[in-house]
Amino acid sequence: MKTADLLPQIDRLEARAATIPNDHAGGIGIYAEVLDFTRKYCGEKSAFAKAIVDTEGSIPTAVSRTLVAVLQSIREHVKNGLLTALSIERQAEIDTVSELLGQAQELLNDEKVHPACGAFLIGACLEEFLREWVNESGLSIGNDRPGIEAYANALHHADLISVQDRKNITSWGGYRKAAAHAEWDDVSDRTLIRLMLEGVNVFIAKYSDPASLPLPDRRRARDQSV
Repeated sequence: MKTADLLPQIDRLEARAATIPNDHAGGIGIYAEVLDFTRKYCGEKSAFAKAIVDTEGSIPTAVSRTLVAVLQSIREHVKNGLLTALSIERQAEIDTVSELLGQAQELLNDEKVHPACGAFLIGACLEEFLREWVNESGLSIGNDRPGIEAYANALHHADLISVQDRKNITSWGGYRKAAAHAEWDDVSDRTLIRLMLEGVNVFIAKYSDPASLPLPDRRRARDQSV
């Protein structure tokens, strides 16, 4: 989804937010959906998200006014091109990861280099991508040891990646671990490591632009269809 394609979603949410019911239960769903949308496309720590969080506990009419005002402001940002999909820092990180994945491709193309070298570099790129995503999203890995598994768990628990994504990451992480521990038999098949590289490239491309991600209800539907 391109950034401009957010406008129909904003219109839909604004229409719902403008008619928040007086009953507490009815307003929670709308509040949660707008907050999730705002965090997704504007950032966990954005002023937009903060304004919504600050209304927690307020009367329904006050919450409604705030949600509508926030959505209207987001709409103007989108129209004026001020709502960028990624922060400068995040984009720089993704560019670096992409360059390193290109180097991994070169390693895999060199028959003199063991595929384990490519597997290790691909895994390192994936871990860095996940780590930065977790940090930017304000997530915690708790007491887990930092690494691919911990970051993937945090993202999955936050409903930011699908069940299938989680399975793929576990598989890729296994190749990286095998390469790191000199388990050569598990990473000697160059074709498998090329598939790993292709999968990681697709995954990173898919999740590099927050505006390309499905909305909460579509995320859940996607998980259920796996």
